[in-house]
Amino acid sequence: MKIDLNSDMGEGFGPYRLCDDEAMMKVVSSANIACGFHGGDPDTMARMVRHAKANGVGIGAHPGLPDRMGFGRREMPFGADELRQQMLYQLGALAAIAGSEHMTVSHISFHAAMGNMVNRDPVLADLIMDAVRTVHPNLIVFAMPGSEIEQAAKRAGLKTLALFLADRAYDAQGRLVTRGLPGAVIKEEAAVRERVRQFLLEGSVRTVDGGTIAIPARSILVHSDTPGALELARIVRSEIEATGATIAPAAEIVG
Repeated sequence: MKIDLNSDMGEGFGPYRLCDDEAMMKVVSSANIACGFHGGDPDTMARMVRHAKANGVGIGAHPGLPDRMGFGRREMPFGADELRQQMLYQLGALAAIAGSEHMTVSHISFHAAMGNMVNRDPVLADLIMDAVRTVHPNLIVFAMPGSEIEQAAKRAGLKTLALFLADRAYDAQGRLVTRGLPGAVIKEEAAVRERVRQFLLEGSVRTVDGGTIAIPARSILVHSDTPGALELARIVRSEIEATGATIAPAAEIVG
């Protein structure tokens, strides 16, 4: 079985780095590259594309709200068409930079508040996915299983790849526990190993209240801003390989 291991990357800007992106590129199979709004800038984006090319890593756009101070995690009162244009602007920027390096953007993964806003509104989700299909009909949409983003992408005829978040806690309904609440971010090695092993072998995860829910996914996400993210990604990769699965970029899994 093929499993994608992906991470949000290039989320620093100028001289500021959020994590060791260069080292992370040697661990993951897909990179979700920040496109200049919540993080990233033209030079950082180009550097990420070049590192991805050198390491055989798939390239994805990681659009967010224009809020560097809040790292794109604060919702802002934009209208639907404004969000559509912001998404297209960021996708287009990365596509141009990738094209200049003879690379292609293969997927899109929404960042934080932008993703939450799209996921909460079926009409907005359809608007966004129709825009994606219009400019990039072969793009793969990364999404939580059963989410509105996943359903809207399918309605638009786009390919999807469902995610399992190795470093975030789930509630009984399969939603992520809100950041800031106890246990929402998981960074202990033993806990991450146990969660990834359960997902790979049983297709499920233990919830924050001690229950178990199914996670029908083929891609594992590690957030680059989680403390110790690089080591967590290495742990996830080792668990994938220990089960006999093959790590592959999204395009090889979805086809």
